[in-house]
Amino acid sequence: QVQLVESGGGLVQPGGSLRLSCAASRSIFRLYDMGWYRQAPGKQRELVARITSDGRTNYADSVKGRFTISRDNAKNTEYLQMNSLKPEDTAVYYCNANLQVTGLAPRDYWGQGTQVTVSS
Repeated sequence: QVQLVESGGGLVQPGGSLRLSCAASRSIFRLYDMGWYRQAPGKQRELVARITSDGRTNYADSVKGRFTISRDNAKNTEYLQMNSLKPEDTAVYYCNANLQVTGLAPRDYWGQGTQVTVSS
């Protein structure tokens, strides 16, 4: 069983930065698209950013120019660099990856979520 393990959340002041990481817990056969989503209290989970296997990216309008998604295929890891953080970025952030374990069909996996709180 593969798990996506997140790290890097926490409390930061407005204008500050955080870097989230998400790594697969074991070796995998193939890694496809990856992404980050977030869910604020009382709101639906929303897409923050996605990156394809060949490095193409797309972002939610609310984070364009402030967040950067990247990946390291050799380490089966993705990152989300968050700069100029705002209070409205406060949410639980979830990583997502479409990947294939040897012998099984590709499917989506989710991380456990990491809390990001932007407050003074």
